Amino acid sequence: MKVAVYSIHNFERDFILKANAEKHHLVLLEERLSETTASLAKGCQAICIFTGDKANAAVLESLYKKGVKYLALRSAGFNHVDLNKAKELKMKVTRVPAYSPYAIAEHTVALILALNRKLIRAHHRIMDLNFSLDGLVGFDMNGKTVGIVGTGKIGSVLARILHGFGCRILAHDREENKKLIQDFNVKYTDYQTLLKDSDIVSLHLPLTENTRYLIDEQAIKRMKVGVMLINTSRGGLVNTKAVIQGLKTGHIGAIGLDVYEEEEGLFFEDHSEDILQDDTIARLMTFKNVLITSHQAFLTDTALKNISETTIYNLDCFEKGIQNENEILRE
Repeated sequence: MKVAVYSIHNFERDFILKANAEKHHLVLLEERLSETTASLAKGCQAICIFTGDKANAAVLESLYKKGVKYLALRSAGFNHVDLNKAKELKMKVTRVPAYSPYAIAEHTVALILALNRKLIRAHHRIMDLNFSLDGLVGFDMNGKTVGIVGTGKIGSVLARILHGFGCRILAHDREENKKLIQDFNVKYTDYQTLLKDSDIVSLHLPLTENTRYLIDEQAIKRMKVGVMLINTSRGGLVNTKAVIQGLKTGHIGAIGLDVYEEEEGLFFEDHSEDILQDDTIARLMTFKNVLITSHQAFLTDTALKNISETTIYNLDCFEKGIQNENEILRE
């Protein structure tokens, strides 16, 4: 089967080629999927897309007219795909529901520790031969209260890791995980209480109409003064302008972001020779207590291997006409 693979990156290229083992004819494209680049899929039966690709109604209509029947996502999230349009066109869509919850959870902890112990600032000082410790005071993780919003696979792994630090763990989710309660003393509570009582708040939810801007001005007001906020989930969960205001007033003590609500066209690309046009993220980058990574929480060899193998498996199922558990749209 001929497949147009959009937004291919150097870090994933070898993993995909190895998993494919020349079974499918992969057309590797650095371009992101859009109305303009949809024409590059001409002659392909399937496309394979990443998180920054745009599969809206117009794009899907264009792809369908070019003979594309299948969409294989190299991601767990699918909010960048118009599923209603895909269903109307009877296009099958698959995703990679889980590739490595450990990768995301461990990166979350890395952000927490780097912010807490001010590791980036310390490194810059040392490189400048400044060995002073003033301004680098952190806190013991042991005994701190961490609120985990969303205890799916990633949130559950995070709870296990933080339990090892001796943290008191609060959680909020529609469904309680009994094993977390039993094994790691996790206490489920309502969202408002979690915000009020947590020293650190970490988000692990999908982006939906109900979760968009879960962290807004009102939510920040309910948090402890000096709270640390971590988002390694979806950028749209956080109202960035509200967070900036919280940082300016000191209500937010630190923030670690691996995702950003306007990251499309910015993250995953080299803009080192460009003038930054996004004033919001430019303002965020001026704070010493902000740490931003470019959607790299998933970026481990284990995760890339799993993503590639599951994606090729999904393409195999398309070609053989076999329905599999990774299909988003079920008949």
